[in-house]
Parts: sequence; C-alpha cells; structure tokens
Amino acid sequence: MHQVTVLALDGVYPFELGIPRRIFGALPEHYAVRTCTLDGRPVRTDADFTIGVEHGPEALETADTVVIPPFDLTLVTGGLPEPVAAVLARIRPGTRIVSICTGAFLLAATGVLDGRPATTHWCQSALFREMFPAVRLDQDVLFVDDGDVLTSAGAASGVDVCLHVVRRDLGSRIANGVARRCVVPPMRDGGQAQFVDQPVPDPAMTSTAATRQWALERLHLPLTQSDLAGHARMSLRTFARRFRDEVGVSPGRWLIQQRVARARELLEASDLSVEQIAGQVGFVTGTSLRQHLREALGVSPVAYRRTFRTEMV
Repeated sequence: MHQVTVLALDGVYPFELGIPRRIFGALPEHYAVRTCTLDGRPVRTDADFTIGVEHGPEALETADTVVIPPFDLTLVTGGLPEPVAAVLARIRPGTRIVSICTGAFLLAATGVLDGRPATTHWCQSALFREMFPAVRLDQDVLFVDDGDVLTSAGAASGVDVCLHVVRRDLGSRIANGVARRCVVPPMRDGGQAQFVDQPVPDPAMTSTAATRQWALERLHLPLTQSDLAGHARMSLRTFARRFRDEVGVSPGRWLIQQRVARARELLEASDLSVEQIAGQVGFVTGTSLRQHLREALGVSPVAYRRTFRTEMV
C-alpha cells in the first residue's frame, strides 16, 4: 500500500488540500491517504474556517509520497522556520514530493529545488524568482515532473499533477478511470500553458461539445477540421473560432492531442505494433505516430511502452 501524506500548513487552501484525497483516495486498493499538520492540531485555512486533522508530523516518517498544498506564504518569506524544518526532516530520503501551487515555495525554501526545474502559480512567479534565484522556474507550464520532485501550478493543476502521478504509477487506463469519476479531463500534459487569455464563450453560441464527442468515437478515421465543422453544421471559420473559444486550442491541435492520448493507452495496455496503433488512432503511419509522440513527450513509442510496462502495477 502506497502511503500518501498531505501536509497542511497554516493558511492552507481548502480546495487544493482536498485534491490528493479525491484523486488517490479513489484507488484505496493502491493508495492510503493521510493528512497531517506540524503538531497534529487544527490548522487555519485561507477561508473563514479551520480544519482538524487526525495525524501529526509522525505521518511523514512512513510516507511514500508527500503532497504540499498552498499555504500562507508569510510562513517562509523570512526564511524557513526551525519548527517547519524539523518536521520536514522527518521525510525519508527518496520519498516522492509533490507541491501544488505555492507549495513550491516551501520546497524551494528547503533548498531541494536548487538547480532543478520547477513551477508555481504564474501570479507568484516574480516573487518566487526573487526569493529563489537558484531554481530553474518555468512559469508557463501546468506541472514539472523532475523524478522524485514534482511541482504544479495553481488550483486545478493540482488535479493534473496527481493524475499524472497515478498514470506514472499505474498506467493511463486506471488514471483515466479516476478522471472520469472526478469528471475532469483525463490528461492535460505538464507542458500545457498555465494561463491562456481566452474569452468565456457566449452562452448563446452553439457548443462544439457534441462534435468533440463525435470525433473521439472516430479517432481511427482520417478526420479533418472540415469534417468536424460539417458535423457541427458551421462554416469552417466559425467552427474554428468557437472551438478555440471553448477549448483553448485549434481543432487540428486538439485532434492530435486526443490521438496521442489514445496511442499512449494502447502502448501501455496492448501488444499491438506501432503501425497497428497508428492506424487505430488516425495517424495513418507509424512514422507519423513516432513524430507526434516525440513532439509531445520527447520519447519514441518503444521507449514509452518499455517505461510504462515496467512501472505499471
């Protein structure tokens, strides 16, 4: 049983605090989730209530993964307090650590992020750079996976990074099942932009959601943007504009993302050849699949399959 311990610090954000339990707790056969504070006592949140927990810092000593949600940054703006440092010292070497949003400030304050890539909420990036110049901050991504340390951006990106951890541990099929239960997208790659300045679609406009679902059921076909626009009964120009307003990317880019996601599932869960998988997800040739997978993840299909076949439980 993989122990996930969530450390709630003073001023913790309730939404992000609940994410690990919602994601990892959906798989009780694989993960046990516990929440602790520095002293086992209730901790105030950034809202108008406090939260009581059942565990003190001893829960960190047996954790396999530690998750640090965002907290009141005044806790570390003057340096890392000795009581906090003492509690963090209870974490065993090699333990995987995941920060959500400004939780990265705590990791940076300990020095664990020095020289490593990391991210945090884009609103706090200037302060982060000023406080921790030795960290290779990337403010433009949803999360950064640096092996035993993962950092994520604000709010909902905490869901993304936790699903990514499940995918790393157990494979895409199980991670996608958790995503469906939580009614969230099954995969937003870490490299996706944190902040996209896009308008909220006009409620009076016809949605492209039905067409997206139609396309997902036909990824094996050579669908084009014209096919999608025809299904939606819109001109190509109108469809492209409304699609981008709703999804944040062009229809063509979205199709590629969905095909890569489906290919990843098949690489993990089937013995189909690269050529066969390419045909099933609409890339036509294995060469095309290799190119798009390398662009998205930086690895070949064979390397991806070898890695995830090894790590799946």
